[in-house]
Amino acid sequence: MEDKNSHNNLPLRTIRPIAACSLRGIAFQDNKLLAIDSTNGYLLDIDPLTDNTKILNNHNWSELVGVTDLAVADDLLWYVSGDSIYYCNFENLVPGKIELFLRFSDPLDGIAIKGSTVYATCQKTGQILVFDRDTARKITHFYTPGIGNESITIKDEEIWIADNIEQTVYCLDRATGETIFSVLTPYESPTGLAFYGDTLYLAYADREAYIRDNPNLETEKELLYRDRTFIHPLYFKYYPEKKYALSNGYLIEMTYTEEISPLDPIEIEDLEWRIALPAETPRQKIRKIEPVGLDFTEVVESNQRIAVFKFDRFNSRDRYIFGWKALLEVWSIKYQITPRDCENIPEIPPEVKQHYLQDNDNLAMDTDIILRAAMESASKETNLLRKMYSIRNYVYDRLSYGIKPQIDTPDLVLRRGVGSCGEYLGVLLALSRLNGIPCRTVGRYKCPLTPDLKNIPLQPDFNHVWMEFYLPGIGWLPMESNPDDLYEGGPYPTRFFMGLAWYHAEVAKDISFESLTSKGIPLTKERVSLGELAINHVRFTIIDELIPNSENPDPGDG
Repeated sequence: MEDKNSHNNLPLRTIRPIAACSLRGIAFQDNKLLAIDSTNGYLLDIDPLTDNTKILNNHNWSELVGVTDLAVADDLLWYVSGDSIYYCNFENLVPGKIELFLRFSDPLDGIAIKGSTVYATCQKTGQILVFDRDTARKITHFYTPGIGNESITIKDEEIWIADNIEQTVYCLDRATGETIFSVLTPYESPTGLAFYGDTLYLAYADREAYIRDNPNLETEKELLYRDRTFIHPLYFKYYPEKKYALSNGYLIEMTYTEEISPLDPIEIEDLEWRIALPAETPRQKIRKIEPVGLDFTEVVESNQRIAVFKFDRFNSRDRYIFGWKALLEVWSIKYQITPRDCENIPEIPPEVKQHYLQDNDNLAMDTDIILRAAMESASKETNLLRKMYSIRNYVYDRLSYGIKPQIDTPDLVLRRGVGSCGEYLGVLLALSRLNGIPCRTVGRYKCPLTPDLKNIPLQPDFNHVWMEFYLPGIGWLPMESNPDDLYEGGPYPTRFFMGLAWYHAEVAKDISFESLTSKGIPLTKERVSLGELAINHVRFTIIDELIPNSENPDPGDG
């Protein structure tokens, strides 16, 4: 087990520089935290203890407008602006005293210095460029692991990259450029990174929506957007023997309840109302589960716990609130599996084939359009991991995200070209199973992505489903249904390909989230609809942020 975090004399807290708009690059010089505000052109000296902020280039801020990253080496400030790299003494941030190191053929994004070597990242070429610091001659290059703008820093014999689109930090071997492991960041849009001791700090910059009072409007409220930028520690632990890494976890309370409110009169004898309970997985640990409203008994189905609420005689005149409340540890997880790991894998177990390669979920796997898509999506690829990646990209090329009131079958979705998360999932399941990749549905909710709002009840807008695919000898790996489908025609990020963010709550894995039986016989949707019987209430409360360490290691094996 490898733990790259240790305590130092800086606070493990969110640092929010005063008056900053868009931090693009951070660096530590002795005990100083330096950052570039790209929008304003400010070189900032930030006190990590108090957020007190000083502008170091008071008279020459315009020189740094648009800078995308910085580095500090031997009391020199290095920075990237457009297609050029510059350096100067801190007191020489004036025209005529800033030295041009080199001008590249394409725009550059990140910069780092290690001894006599200069490293720069370029999104357009997809490269990490390595230059000789004395001559500005290019020594070599490596390919970047992500598709976005990438900031960079060097620690010992490792290259560390933060990708703003991938929402990911990569640790690379400095000699070969190969990825050792990667971790998801707790917030979106990381734009800078720097080590202080063994603790890695990340800068973030994006825009957030907010409601503003406006007395000139009839509603007196309006929706606006504002800049948001801050610095936060990245906590992580890499488990090389298990081939995954965990990062910033949160202790959350999740509550799921049903409020009985039937639309029509109904009576049901000997009713059992089953609701799936949260699962134990490598990234999710259950600390406590307790009933809400009514007591329940537990049963286990497919190794998953299910709460069973019993009603001797259920009728539409009575009113109940019932469900469960769970205290969960949730982490971001990123698996480090490569196609090379899938070259000599064993056969798929018969019980997995029997259940997870069949059309047992109305997947339209015998229709012409799905059969043709299955052939086109995998082409002639034989490696299961590459095949799964190819299928994902094929589906993303042909679908756009849209919310619908009902779930259509994959053949109709593919013809329409627009699908919800559940419809994306249906197409992915059908094409994967036809190509010999076992897969299953996973869900059920995502905690609102507001980790700063602690101890405040939060309500998700929608439920959500994703998938897991099975690699023999390796196990089940997560893959999001649609969130990585960001751009028409790609390229598509791989942040959630074999990865899940902390805000995913795993509640049901290929089992019904809720089901009803009467006298032991399942009730069909045609006879009784859950939506016509009750109103569900889902609530998340973020209690605290967690740090993986030796006292609180792997959440579980799943």
